[in-house]
Amino acid sequence: MKEHSSIIVTGAAGFIGSCMVQYLNEQGYSNLILVDEFNRADKIPNLKEKQFTAEVEREDLFNWLSKNKPTVDAVIHLGARTDTTEFNYAIHQHLNVEYSQLIWNYCTQNNIPLIYASSAATYGDGALGYKDEHAICEQLKPLNPYGISKNEFDKWVLHQEDHPPFWAGLKFFNVYGPNEYHKGRMASVIFHSYNQIQQNGLVKLFRSHKEGFKDGEQLRDFVYVKDVVKVIGWMMKEAGRQSSDDSALLAPSKLTSAIYNLGTGKARSFHDLVAATFAALDLETNIEFIDMPEDIRDKYQYFTEADMHKLKAAGYSSDFYSLEQGVGDYVKNYLNGHQYY
Repeated sequence: MKEHSSIIVTGAAGFIGSCMVQYLNEQGYSNLILVDEFNRADKIPNLKEKQFTAEVEREDLFNWLSKNKPTVDAVIHLGARTDTTEFNYAIHQHLNVEYSQLIWNYCTQNNIPLIYASSAATYGDGALGYKDEHAICEQLKPLNPYGISKNEFDKWVLHQEDHPPFWAGLKFFNVYGPNEYHKGRMASVIFHSYNQIQQNGLVKLFRSHKEGFKDGEQLRDFVYVKDVVKVIGWMMKEAGRQSSDDSALLAPSKLTSAIYNLGTGKARSFHDLVAATFAALDLETNIEFIDMPEDIRDKYQYFTEADMHKLKAAGYSSDFYSLEQGVGDYVKNYLNGHQYY
């Protein structure tokens, strides 16, 4: 990384964003420009003891950039309205589409690599599968305004003739891990399971309302946040390697600008996930099944699994945490004692 150059991280006070900041700090990057809405007291601990050079309010970012003119090595755009129960599409349109377009244009004009968060919510009910092929983006039918907005930005990106020197859109599957205390009902099932176990000694899971799926056997691709930030860090380094003065001397990178899935590639059941949470606490599994609310039954996904061939073909070879490893680390090192990453 060039001396005195910065990395911009949007959504930096949030769950994945604050884990990204910690990971970058561990990799020796402290010249970070953090972008978010910094007025929420429940997010303040996410950034405690982390190293960065500036905090910029989300809506002030482009004024700040034109005034300060920092040298930027990469933009990691994780900021979004992620509430899948927010049905006012105008909110998603502003934050997830229009704001992301401004970020894209800034990176394009200034020749800066961009890595941004898309979402597996773009796949809707999974009728077209979970393959990260560009051709299917136009045909996807997400089930909520959040997923629609993420897919609209992906589609817009694929139509752009002008683009950053490198870009990647990452379709996050079910991400879990530390620094999600502020998320309330949108926090991961592990977070809620842990709290239910502490309070009641049992976990409530939705019954299956679909033939072929037993209660608790609904399947998701759960990916640990430490793997997510590691993939982003790897991409950032590969993109930097491509543009470095020494690139001609290095083996060519296989990483190309594209939309990539980011899951583990292995779907696991909610029953497995809850059992792993109990196991991390050295307790016997105790599950009670409850009816799913009728208003979400027709929008409920029974199976998600990332096709990970594209990322592997691009050269990413690190192993992912298994569900048991990830849940164990999260429960023992963070949820126990209310710790932050």
